[in-house]
Amino acid sequence: MAYDFTTVMDRKGHNLIAAEIIPDKEAQVREGFSVIPMWVADMSFPTAPCVLDAVRERLSFPNFGYFAPREEYYQAILDWHRERKGVTDLTRECIGYENGVLGGVSSAIRALTSPGDPILLHAPTYVGFTHVLEDTGRRAVHSNLIRDEAGVWRMDYEDMGRKLEQEQIHLAIICSPHNPTGRVWEKWEIEKALEVYAAHDCLVLSDEIWSDLIMPGYRHIPTQSVSADAKERVIAFYSPSKTFSLAGMITSYHVVYSGWLRDRLRREGELTHYNSQNVFSMAALIGAYTKGGPWLSELLSVLEGNIRYACGFFREHSPEIRVMQPQGTYMLFLDCGEWCRRHGVSIRELRLRGVEAGVIWQDGESFFWPDSIRMNLALPRTLLEEALERIRRYALGGTAGKQDSGN
Repeated sequence: MAYDFTTVMDRKGHNLIAAEIIPDKEAQVREGFSVIPMWVADMSFPTAPCVLDAVRERLSFPNFGYFAPREEYYQAILDWHRERKGVTDLTRECIGYENGVLGGVSSAIRALTSPGDPILLHAPTYVGFTHVLEDTGRRAVHSNLIRDEAGVWRMDYEDMGRKLEQEQIHLAIICSPHNPTGRVWEKWEIEKALEVYAAHDCLVLSDEIWSDLIMPGYRHIPTQSVSADAKERVIAFYSPSKTFSLAGMITSYHVVYSGWLRDRLRREGELTHYNSQNVFSMAALIGAYTKGGPWLSELLSVLEGNIRYACGFFREHSPEIRVMQPQGTYMLFLDCGEWCRRHGVSIRELRLRGVEAGVIWQDGESFFWPDSIRMNLALPRTLLEEALERIRRYALGGTAGKQDSGN
């Protein structure tokens, strides 16, 4: 490989929450175990060299005064969407900076709804959406995804329509690809969902931050691309942050075709006077989108290998744990209910056993799905293998004892 996806970086001491924080405050890593962060959704790989080069180039000029986004910034986004997503009708005026995808979602919610209003989401539900709705005083209404005969997560259109009508809901959030299940929606699925939303006069916020991380054999369909109505109904949010591990850069942006929606979203974002781009995030996005393609191709190969390895591990060692191989993202969602019942172990105890052995995985119940755990697979293979071996020995096999491998 031309790029480095094998170095095990010591991420401690650099103010990175993935390495510094254990999300379950009651859990403690036992003495002798190193910490393997597998919870928050950022990668344990060095970012693409082209991104670092772009930031260094900007850093070489010793002045950081007020600035406006360069034309190159918009062109990089236009080219990326055309080449990577097949979007040929996107224009500069449709693009606007956001202080994070969740910041954009928050602005849209405030612009389009009132405190107390219900908003429809799919469950499992990304915990960030939950926090935004709580912080803005809106009410979440969950429509559960269902699994078909092959175990594939699907939208329940009847349930969506029923709840939109009963609750008088006029704003919904869709996650494409879906986090945490890793589902990459097919075109017909998105079309049918948009028909349901349209029938109930419901606007849509589409989080497409994971849209570049699609496994071989699948294709991301931009939600706004499925119909003329979708272009006028949907506000979409994107970012290179998941793709290139740039969460700390804050590099998000919106795509809005409707002038009416765009005016309201932008006005809401301007009200705080804080929705302003950082000069280094602009440089990082330009570097990523103009020169990051080869790096991304290698990353996807690494992620596919990790996903197959992890899914194979659970099918071999704990077939009672239900896992659908992610079609996109680098997150693995484990439905542990049957395993917990069969072994008389609560999901909390299972999760704590893993943390005791240094595997920092994430409580899936906060995603409104009981007896579940979310795992980040974007780490060097050696760390993944070590983490899964610890899960086999100490989480699935019993309470962790003192680590004997020296790792």
